[in-house]
Formats: sequence, structure tokens, C-alpha cells
Amino acid sequence: MINSDNNFFQFDLPYNQPVAGVDEVGRGSLAGPVVAAAVIIDINNIPDGINDSKRLSKKKRLEISNEIIKYSIYSIAEASVEEIDQINILQASLLAMKRAIEGLSKKPKTVLIDGNFKPKTNLPTHTIINGDNKSLAIAASSIIAKVYRDNLMTDLSNKYPEYLWNKNAGYGTKEHLLAIKKCGITPIHRKSFKPIHNILN
Repeated sequence: MINSDNNFFQFDLPYNQPVAGVDEVGRGSLAGPVVAAAVIIDINNIPDGINDSKRLSKKKRLEISNEIIKYSIYSIAEASVEEIDQINILQASLLAMKRAIEGLSKKPKTVLIDGNFKPKTNLPTHTIINGDNKSLAIAASSIIAKVYRDNLMTDLSNKYPEYLWNKNAGYGTKEHLLAIKKCGITPIHRKSFKPIHNILN
């Protein structure tokens, strides 16, 4: 369990408790939904090694995600490819965040959002730039959102194996872009994103 002197732990303490951390993943991906998670950490069961999800190995992310899900109050939500194309990726990300907050079984007194844009909510909300590098609750939400979305894209990769989503999670890697040019796009691709839009036009 994490040391209570840890900077991540200390960052959240001044806010009215309980605090929910919120983060999204998949914003820059060319395919698949954008996913957001909201987490209220159980301060008596905080996984050791918690950090920004991008700084953790896949194995460590999975281990910590399982611990968070086991002990914490959490909610995971999506905004679909269709919603992304209709309202743009920023608004879809905020919509997924709003859904994640509303899905919590316990109402937090403070919501900490990674980034500088707030979803629509009546709860006291603070935006934290690089929050997944500062806040325990935001880091926790980044981890479970990342694990959830990676698993989702791996499942979708079984249906569309040419695009290697099990490896690239839908992001615009060289192999993914080559597969799009060779095989075309799928219903999972975001048609409003420039590389896809350019291919369609």
C-alpha cells in the first residue's frame, strides 16, 4: 500500500472529501470510443506504485487496475465513435467524463478533472493540468480507463485483425495507417479525424 507521505496522496488531501478523480483515454486515437473513468479511492487500500498510466508497464497497470477496482468506488463510461464524429472529440471526451461521474455509486464532494476543460456537472469541480502526474484519484482513473480501453480495442482487433488494434489501441501508427490504405476503414474508425477524412475525400 502507498506511503501516506507520497506526493500523489498529499495532493488530494486539501480538497473536500471524498474526492473523485476523472480522466479520459483514447482522445487521439483514430478508432474506437473515447473512455473516461471516475474513481473515489479507498484511502485504506491504496495500491502501491500508482502513477500516471503512461508511466507504467502494461503488467503493472493491470495489477494496479485490479486493486483499484477491488477496493475503490469507480465508474467507467464511453462516448461512441458516432458521438465523436457528431459533436467532436473534445465534447465527446467531456460527455464520457460526465457519464463516468454520474455513474459513481457514491456522490463525491469534489471532482478533480485531468486537463483544463470541465464536463457539465453540479458538483464542485477543479481542472488539474497534468493531473495524472499529481493527483492520486486522477492517476487511479487514468489507469483503469487505460486498461479498460486497451482490452476493448484488443477485443475489436479480433474482428478487424488487419489494423493491429491489440498493439496500437487505434492510434495512428505506421502499421495502422498502412492497413487503412490497404483495407479501407471500418465502422470503428472516426470519420471526422483528418487521416480518415482525407482518405474518404
